[in-house]
Amino acid sequence: MAYEAEIGRDNPSAFLFLIDNSGSMVDKFGGQAGAKRKADGVADAINRLLQNLAIKCSKSDGIRDYFEVGVISYGKKVQPAFGGPLAGRALVPISEVANNPASIEERTKKAEDGSGGVVEEKVKFPVWFKAQAAGATPMCKALKLARETLEPWVKAHEYSYPPAVINITDGESTDGDPSEAAKEVASLSTSDGDVLLFNCHISSAAGESVLFTDAPEGLPDQYAKLLFGMSSRLPEPVREAASREGFSVSEHTRGFAFNADLVELIRFLDIGTRPSNLR
Repeated sequence: MAYEAEIGRDNPSAFLFLIDNSGSMVDKFGGQAGAKRKADGVADAINRLLQNLAIKCSKSDGIRDYFEVGVISYGKKVQPAFGGPLAGRALVPISEVANNPASIEERTKKAEDGSGGVVEEKVKFPVWFKAQAAGATPMCKALKLARETLEPWVKAHEYSYPPAVINITDGESTDGDPSEAAKEVASLSTSDGDVLLFNCHISSAAGESVLFTDAPEGLPDQYAKLLFGMSSRLPEPVREAASREGFSVSEHTRGFAFNADLVELIRFLDIGTRPSNLR
């Protein structure tokens, strides 16, 4: 299929993030003592991505609704995960997201001081999604809710660039084999192509990571191969973005990462949410 539809206010696209909030997300990235908890790192990455999407959609007349965005968490509960004024909503136009954070936190970041040194400065950090970590990993239920969320959306946006679902997890599904539920999500389509399903496994143990591979051979276990098989092949705009980032890609490359650390998670999210056809 084409994946060529221009993304505009009349024909928006959508991003739906599925976030594993199981109890194991309290573990540190890579098992390192000074590293962030996986739950905190993922929450920060998603909140920063939402802010960047809003900036990307900002024009002189305001924030244009090129995208609708949603976050579903799964752990103790499976539910839409926006906080504050957006609580309970599964998909929200990006302008409403930008104008309705649940809170504004003050963070510290390092910046160059102009003299070759580094200083710390205070910045405002909008938060829409809070870190949580409790319960099991009901991935099948999360994928089912994703399908229920996107099914009416694709019917209402027949000519739009297809939505992307990005599933971020650190463990195996605890409510059955998620393959069939993943197929049902990826079988949804607009006239421009099928819904894209990306899967990113994040690590609490040091080890070799795999990003954007062509085949399951060489993956470390059946779980990695399962996630690979659930993942969509990259359409051309995303392949081009991955290639610019130095990845070797082909028509068989899938939206898949295994054993990713926080830096790799951020790269994965950036590439997966970078269609080139905004207007």
